Amino acid sequence: MAPRCWRWVRSSVWSRTRPPPARSTRAPVFCQWFSSQTTPQICVVGSGPAGFYTAQHLLKHHTRAQVDIYEKQLVPFGLVRFGVAPDHPEVKNVINTFTQTAHSERCAFRGNVAVGRDVMVSELREAYHAVVLSYGAEDHRVLGIPGEELHGVCSARAFVGWYNGLPENQGLTPDLSCDTAVILGQGNVALDVARILLTPPEHLEKTDITEAALGALRQSRVKTVWIVGRRGPLQVAFTIKELREMIQLPGTWPILHPSDFLGLQEQLKEIPRPRKRLTELLLRTATEKLGAEEAARQASASRAWGLRFFRSPQQVLPSADGQRVAGIRLAVTRLEGVGEATRAVPTGEIEDLPCGLVLSSVGYKSRPIDPSVPFDPKLGVIPNTEGRVVDVPGLYCSGWVKTGPTGVIATTMTSSFLTSQALLQDLQAGLLPLGPRPGYTAIQALLSSRGVQPISFSDWEKLDAEEVSRGQGSGKPREKLVDCQEMLRLLGR
Repeated sequence: MAPRCWRWVRSSVWSRTRPPPARSTRAPVFCQWFSSQTTPQICVVGSGPAGFYTAQHLLKHHTRAQVDIYEKQLVPFGLVRFGVAPDHPEVKNVINTFTQTAHSERCAFRGNVAVGRDVMVSELREAYHAVVLSYGAEDHRVLGIPGEELHGVCSARAFVGWYNGLPENQGLTPDLSCDTAVILGQGNVALDVARILLTPPEHLEKTDITEAALGALRQSRVKTVWIVGRRGPLQVAFTIKELREMIQLPGTWPILHPSDFLGLQEQLKEIPRPRKRLTELLLRTATEKLGAEEAARQASASRAWGLRFFRSPQQVLPSADGQRVAGIRLAVTRLEGVGEATRAVPTGEIEDLPCGLVLSSVGYKSRPIDPSVPFDPKLGVIPNTEGRVVDVPGLYCSGWVKTGPTGVIATTMTSSFLTSQALLQDLQAGLLPLGPRPGYTAIQALLSSRGVQPISFSDWEKLDAEEVSRGQGSGKPREKLVDCQEMLRLLGR
């Protein structure tokens, strides 16, 4: 370890102003000198949960570190702002913690800067001692079936971005004039989308859903939503909280077929507790006789949702003119294997399900950000060891681009803390450059020469105040700004 550390010391300013120490005794001292006396310049790419948690941990555990957070959007917070459902405001409270981090005198937000376009990762690596890629999973997995291009098919990710105010999704015009919608996938995002489609609009009026989306939902004619999965009840990816919300959703009733749950009762004792509680709730909903009050509530419901298990999408069926969705063809499946190796295989039976809207919720995926950064297209992640990018010293990753799109915000927090811990260990061990680095000073000059105008956190707070002000008139927590040009005008750009 000492010789590698010494190589950095030899090229530093320090080595030119003091006589070189013996490698075996003094090199570790100089590594320690760096971590306690020099200001490490660290750059984080992405201002979602992974980015902010990484920055938070670095600032807490290194008293001199300067952290710059780059974000391609004009506004911060990533999926907390653009992914969390509007009727889940409590999940967004984490923004308060992120704001405290952004207010640190050793942290700076640089919005409206697209890394890989406005500035390259290689340029960031030259300017900073370390770079952490935390830009998340910005794309969706395609179905890869015929008819996916038809009008009326879109990704759940785009639909979520549409009602949550993501600027790039504001041109989406989901067809809500149909009676039946199909969601492919059985994770929390699928349940979020189903819930928003079926929630009475008056229950959304006091949330931060965009006014345009709320207006469209008021005109919606969707009465039934099918949530389709290739495997069975034991393999669903949603959690009990989201399922309970669906079961209790006002004005709706659930459709679950008891035949899908045959034999599950006997398997419950071998299932881990969280999965057991979830499966028990599914079983009760599917098989128990309703009490008088619940039966009356369901009888008065005008909308319904259902879980279709053991169904795999084969083709989106076109309308007579070949332009629009008329239904979806599903292959009936059965399960083979046990445990994690369980997979769905077709039985040869086919089923056509009429619908006018198909939303694909089969997973998110990350994109390669820059040709200089290793990327595994199959797994959709940056190859890494504990957050250290493979074969690229000084480059790290955290969050979904590190692990794949799994877990919740708390999971991302843990992943990000582990990455920042690895970075600090490398800093302490002398595995990062010791000489001074210009940090944002160098990047600012590059951005200026390229006509890029970064947005600061104080700029965001002006936009934040405007959103809150616009929402007050209708009793909403905010009315989100969705037009980037309008945001820049409000900031005098």
